[in-house]
Amino acid sequence: MAWVAFNVLVLAMLALDLGVFHRDDHRVSAKEAAAWTVVWIALSVAFAGALYLWRGADVAAQYFAGYLIEKSLSADNIFVFLLIFSFFRVPPEYQHRVLFWGILGALVMRATMIGVGAALLERFHWLIYVFGAFLAWTGLRMAAHQKSEVDPSDNRVVKLFRRFVPVTDHLHGHRFFVREGGKLLATPLFLVLLVIESTDVIFALDSVAAIFAVTTDPFIVYTSNVLAILGLRSMYFMLADALGKLRFLRAGLSLILTFVGAKMLLSSLVTVPPTLSLAVIGIILAVTVGASLLLPESKPRTVRTE
Repeated sequence: MAWVAFNVLVLAMLALDLGVFHRDDHRVSAKEAAAWTVVWIALSVAFAGALYLWRGADVAAQYFAGYLIEKSLSADNIFVFLLIFSFFRVPPEYQHRVLFWGILGALVMRATMIGVGAALLERFHWLIYVFGAFLAWTGLRMAAHQKSEVDPSDNRVVKLFRRFVPVTDHLHGHRFFVREGGKLLATPLFLVLLVIESTDVIFALDSVAAIFAVTTDPFIVYTSNVLAILGLRSMYFMLADALGKLRFLRAGLSLILTFVGAKMLLSSLVTVPPTLSLAVIGIILAVTVGASLLLPESKPRTVRTE
């Protein structure tokens, strides 16, 4: 019943979002994005409170630690969204609709990964050490490479799609497919959606594995991941330019990934309480964001969204 109730809530919020508040294409203002960010965060915190009353403090701490991990790793997604929209010259009024369907697809992929990961860990517990090594390696690699390495022009999924489906040379409003001369054609907006979906698979490998370092409870992994992703669209429109000023954020993210990777690798020797994991992740984020604000670059990097 908990699974059913949670998914019904998610689908209702998504229907309300696109069907009521974003039925008409428009440029999402910073004020509107901030309001929706507050709504999603409030919903996530309320869910943590419900878990506390239902299953206790440890489970609530596991959920919130996973939520913070996914939320912090979403910073890379936002930079990639900026890059993709700029490359394909997507008008601001269509960006929300693309992100809506992109994140809906991401939810399906995350659910699949979580289900497979939970089943594998239950049957082959030694895989937790593989996940830990992967996360530690990813964290160290992120520290060495301070920029997101995504090239929209070299996306293999888009190249494969173009071989089988013709694509129009211009946008047709917010439509993903159109008929011209009796043929069904994809629009460039659908290519944007494909790029977003395919790059999210890479990000999902990191975030899902990282949350399994906090808890192996499939329901907690799933709910923390989903609620963090649902607020990603509003975060994009609110923080896209501001995130460029957080110069130490990627260093903090690499430290978080290395920490959860080490936690997995040492799980048979050291037991880290959920509240301690939550505290460590929160402190790392607070220090890196605070340091970025107190010690800004002389010429902060910004990326325009149009």
